[in-house]
Amino acid sequence: MPNFGTRDFATIREKLLHLGREYPKGADYFRDCLRAAFKKNKDEKDPEQIKQMLARGNFVVKELEALYYLREYRAMKKRYYDSD
Repeated sequence: MPNFGTRDFATIREKLLHLGREYPKGADYFRDCLRAAFKKNKDEKDPEQIKQMLARGNFVVKELEALYYLREYRAMKKRYYDSD
């Protein structure tokens, strides 16, 4: 049975909390949803399901980073280029 330590989950949670500071609905909303998601799955014992949850958490981190970079790119484009 593979050993999934709490370090993996703590790392993902820290990354998500950091990214959630800039969430459009607010950091409090993001933190509450994140807490509910982690609390809902805290008793999971199936190794395959745990592996899928870790993969999904990493996917969400990458998606949020991509969205924030896109937002920054659009703001810079709007600032420096004409809207023709």
